Amino acid sequence: MQSRVNKRALGMEKEQVAAAFLEQQGYQILQKNYRCKIGEVDLIARHGEYLVFVEVKYRKNDRIGSPEEAVTPAKQKRISKVCVWYLRENHLSLDTPCRFDVVAVGSEEVRIYQNAFPYRG
Repeated sequence: MQSRVNKRALGMEKEQVAAAFLEQQGYQILQKNYRCKIGEVDLIARHGEYLVFVEVKYRKNDRIGSPEEAVTPAKQKRISKVCVWYLRENHLSLDTPCRFDVVAVGSEEVRIYQNAFPYRG
């Protein structure tokens, strides 16, 4: 079984892969591993007019489900609350166009799901 340190290092490595992939798709990465008292989000980026909150999920295979399935309704709600916290902390309007994307990192491919879920405040 992998140690917690190794899992965290693997997670950071996959977040780097996701960030590089997003940059190739025209995203501007603003922040990595944003944390506040409500929770955390893996990446915050600008893509066109949108401020995008990105959850990165990795699976080496689909035996326990696809990476995107791991973004549960509870996780979606937490990310939505982190979004509002980020907007307020950065003195941005709550009317700022925001989107929630999921990047699924597999052993051989990276998939992006734009607008993967609606705001769940």
